[in-house]
Amino acid sequence: MAEPNRSEQQLPDVLPLFPLSGVILLPRGQLPLNVFEPRYLALVDDALSSERMIGIVQPQTESPQNSRPPLFNIGGLGRLTAFAETDDGRYLITLSGLTRFRIVRELSALTPYRQAQVAYDRFADDRNSQSDGPNLDRAAFLRALKRYFVANRVDSDWESIEKAPAEALVNSLSMIAPVQPAEKQALLEAPSVAERASILIALIELALASQPVHGESKPN
Repeated sequence: MAEPNRSEQQLPDVLPLFPLSGVILLPRGQLPLNVFEPRYLALVDDALSSERMIGIVQPQTESPQNSRPPLFNIGGLGRLTAFAETDDGRYLITLSGLTRFRIVRELSALTPYRQAQVAYDRFADDRNSQSDGPNLDRAAFLRALKRYFVANRVDSDWESIEKAPAEALVNSLSMIAPVQPAEKQALLEAPSVAERASILIALIELALASQPVHGESKPN
């Protein structure tokens, strides 16, 4: 499904929030979700009957189910672009990333899910695809990525990776990177693709430094 261009005026001022630890949604990214909690089934039902907009945001702390932990201030707005229902009542959905947002204030909503007034003023560039830009060291990024894949025996279509647009490659890797929530948040809040790539390189270097080289024992 083609995603229309949406100006800032067309983006909703109030968003239903789907808090997920370790999960971020970046512009033009694709986020598949398996929805099963009743409050989020209700969220999806309401989104389907309106503009299909959902805000993905990380809680700042791990907390028991059904509690209301504090949320990070920056999240990702997604439009629901795929939907299926399973025999056991779960929803399998895909959100397509539109832009990041800033939580202005959380609302006292009557819905079982949380809602917030949001603003997009800091993220005007998110609605436009970003090129490599002069500050992105694509060669260094690909070298670090290849080292990580080799060290962790990750199968990949390297030819396709080398040809992929920088934004698509960096953002998709940021979304799936197996890092801590705070590091995910840093990737989400990076001002540009180049700065996000630099954070990924640093995280890759840290991961490589903390593990033994394949075939060798880590020194005591």
